[in-house]
This record gives sequence, C-alpha cells and structure tokens, in this order.
Amino acid sequence: MKRTHGLPYTPMPATDPRVKQLDTRMKKEGYRPDALIEILHAAQNAWGYLPMPVLQHISLRLRIPPARVFSTVTFYHFFSLKSQGEHTCLICTGTACYVKGAQQLLEAVEQTFGVQVGEVSADNKLGVQAARCIGACGLAPAVVLDEEVQAKIDAAGLVAKIKEKLEAI
Repeated sequence: MKRTHGLPYTPMPATDPRVKQLDTRMKKEGYRPDALIEILHAAQNAWGYLPMPVLQHISLRLRIPPARVFSTVTFYHFFSLKSQGEHTCLICTGTACYVKGAQQLLEAVEQTFGVQVGEVSADNKLGVQAARCIGACGLAPAVVLDEEVQAKIDAAGLVAKIKEKLEAI
C-alpha cells in the first residue's frame, strides 16, 4: 500500500471505466487545482457519491492536500460522502409544502419503505432526504424523485411512483 501525504493510499483500479472517465476529465482540465469543484462533480456523477479512495485519487492527481479536497466536499451541501441510494427521494418541507402535506409524504415513505429521512435502504436502492425548500412553492407539495420534480403529489401517488422506480431495476 502506498502512502500519500502521510495517509495510506490504495490506487484506484485502472480497469474501472469510472476511473478512466475521471482521469480523462482531470487531464482535460489540465490537472489544475482550481478545477477541483468541476472534477468533484464529475466524480460524484460517476460514483453517485464521493468515496474516500476517489477523494485520495483526486488529491494525488491534482497534487493538492487531501484536507483541501475533503474540506471542499464537506463545505458544499451538494457533495455527499455516503451513498444516496440508486434512487433518491427529496421531500420539500418548506412552509408551502408542509401546509399542503409534506409531513404525510414523509410518514408514508418512512412507513412503506422503512427508510428514515437522511438514510438509505439496506439494499442501497432508495435514499430519502428532506429539504427546507426546493423553490417550487407553487407546486406544493413537491418532491424531487431521481432529479424529476413531482408536483402536487399525495402520499399514495408518491409511494406508487417510488415502487414503480424500484421495480424498474
């Protein structure tokens, strides 16, 4: 096992197409440290989250300290260090959505799928999150299911849509 910046480092498998894709992106950016955020976005799109070996790989290739990579990831809320699940369900709990039934949506998802807000199912198929506001107040209650906004949805409709997504796998 190699050591970089004093930390243990296991090289990423060169046969993994995601690694090749990430390396291509870093090369395209000229391995510039100021391209860190764009590269982190590319990595998260490829893996679905940012596992530590990927962060170490980026640190090594961009020749920047791991602490800088990690602090960037933890500063911005849109980066995640843990898997969000194959399918993601983000329920808006802002005022308009709350008044129009967001709490019932949360309860229905938790009861039906056994996944609490902020968690991912044991099989990693469904991740559930809540947001203070997604800026879609006119569509309340609103849910973002796999990056697609579900407008004026009720609990039964949301459960049905999630089941449909899970069965499509």
